[in-house]
Amino acid sequence: MWSSIGPFVVVHLLGFGAFFVDVPWTAWALCLGGFWVRMFAITAGYHRYFSHRTFKTSRAFQLVLAVLSMTSSQRGVLWWAAHHRKHHKFSDTPWDVHSPTRTGFWHSHVGWIFHPDYDDTDVKQVRDLARFPELVWLDKHWMVPPIAYAVFCTLVGGWAGLFLGFGLSTALLWHAAFTINSLAHVVGKRRYPTSDSSRNSFLLALLTFGEGWHNNHHYYMGSTRQGFYWWEIDITYYVLKALSWLRIVWDLRSVPQSVLDEGRRVGVVPSAEQVILGRIVTREMNELTLEGDDAPAEDELVNAVA
Repeated sequence: MWSSIGPFVVVHLLGFGAFFVDVPWTAWALCLGGFWVRMFAITAGYHRYFSHRTFKTSRAFQLVLAVLSMTSSQRGVLWWAAHHRKHHKFSDTPWDVHSPTRTGFWHSHVGWIFHPDYDDTDVKQVRDLARFPELVWLDKHWMVPPIAYAVFCTLVGGWAGLFLGFGLSTALLWHAAFTINSLAHVVGKRRYPTSDSSRNSFLLALLTFGEGWHNNHHYYMGSTRQGFYWWEIDITYYVLKALSWLRIVWDLRSVPQSVLDEGRRVGVVPSAEQVILGRIVTREMNELTLEGDDAPAEDELVNAVA
């Protein structure tokens, strides 16, 4: 737990150092540029590639995505993907690692990261990733990329580069990305009748390069594109599409026409508590009990569906 709390506090304090030094334009460029590049890395790397494998790439660029993602100081890609896959299995149920409808804003936003139950990487969730020794090494030594990035910012921008280019930029990046856990199940509209409370938010989508189309994503998580329709801005997808033209990535998975047709037919739907359709009936899931801290077995989940 303390290995997570310590860096979290230090990064937030670093930003205040800018009040005590001269701040050249390079420091602000590092701050904004670092935010944009690493937001893309989080959304394309941690999320759409490592967690959901919605496109393919070379082993070399896979490593680049891993390192860039981890400069955001959100632990290793195996740790991130394992917890995210578990979130999708148990979204907004008692076994969800960060459900704002069950544990509140603070826990879902950042508190869950410090909980000792979530310190370790559940390798069973990410066997496909654990076969790469470089990813396993990075997962064990997850602080190496952010420290290296902090050194880079300092070399380029001096103390101001460290304070703004790394400290402030990383803190802003964290809280922007964390809004998907804390707000995207509370704020916005629901197009699809998912078994959770996921929602679509235009503002969150702008802030997080497309991740705010969260109800879309929870209904069909296999698509590279989370803004399913042309008017749903998805910056991460646009960049990945450009990279596919250069053959850096390929086999971007699209949204099935049946899913698009369903979205047009259904429109805005009630909250998950009022919807029977989906993987799990929320009322019956609430009646299941856990033995200790263990999550339910897969057959329990099947039996919980009406």
